Order: sequence, then C-alpha cells, then structure tokens
Amino acid sequence: MSGHGEGQCWHCGNVLSSLDYGRGDTCSQCGRDTRVCQGCVFYDRSSNNECKEPQADRVVEKERSNFCDYFKPKSGGAQSSAASRDTLKAAAEALFKKK
Repeated sequence: MSGHGEGQCWHCGNVLSSLDYGRGDTCSQCGRDTRVCQGCVFYDRSSNNECKEPQADRVVEKERSNFCDYFKPKSGGAQSSAASRDTLKAAAEALFKKK
C-alpha cells in the first residue's frame, strides 16, 4: 500500500506497519478495523463531516473500514485518546463522588 506510513491502532495503540491498512485489515491486538476515519490524520470532530480534507466524501461510520482515497494513518493518537477517555472518566467519577 504505497502512500501509507506506519501508525498506531486508533483503538488500542498497537503499532501498525504500512501493510496493515488495507480495506479489510484489522488490528492484530484488538481486532478493530484499521483503515477508519478515527485512525486518520484528517479526522477532526469539529470539521465538516468530521474531516479536515475538504474533498473527501462523507463517511458516516467513523469506526468502520472505508474506501477513502485521502486516508493517512495517524501515529501516536490512539493511545492518548484511550488514555484521555480513562482520565476523563476518572475525573468525572471523582467530581460526582459522594462525600
């Protein structure tokens, strides 16, 4: 797959090679699809259609494999998003904890 570099699984942070981003490929660690919007450098929840690439077609399911020609793997973001989710949950629990 030319044009795709190494990255990390968007869900678990497992290191992936450029060969791990085919349409039907999944992460060997968590089994999630790898070629997904959430694992792309252009994914941005605040942008139109949640994508910073203005020419990309709209993709509804951001955690499912797709055919986007603009896909570029995100590196380093997966582990931090999972960690930040856990951090936010812990902060919310601490905030609403009964005294």
